[in-house]
Amino acid sequence: MSLFRRIGRLLLSWIFIHGGVDTIRKPAGRIALAGPSLQQLREAVPSLTVSDANLVRANAVVQVVAGSALATGKLRRLSSLALIGSLVPTTLAGHPYWRIEDPAARNGQRTHFNKNLGLIGGLLISAGEPFAKPRSNCSNCSD
Repeated sequence: MSLFRRIGRLLLSWIFIHGGVDTIRKPAGRIALAGPSLQQLREAVPSLTVSDANLVRANAVVQVVAGSALATGKLRRLSSLALIGSLVPTTLAGHPYWRIEDPAARNGQRTHFNKNLGLIGGLLISAGEPFAKPRSNCSNCSD
């Protein structure tokens, strides 16, 4: 496995590990941003009885676990896909720039929204990477 790929996966995973731990510890800010989207979810799924805090924390746990797996190279494809699955609702619910009227705040949320699109692109690349082929112990063997 290439050194560049290892470093790239470490750097890509860090935002999920760091952000997930921060959200688990202090979910209030994320809950406030996601509030309108969580309300729409509750209207669509009335049987959903989990609190907003627990929904936000569960998403954060997925990000920490899958981010850690991606960082170590374990279950790389599955962890990348889990992070994509976690990042889509995070992006839509957590950065709804189209709902914000203040131009500066709107621009900030648009930047985060676009950053998350870039992260999804990186995760798609990671998920689509070919698995490493086993190395042969024979350096001068012919095929």
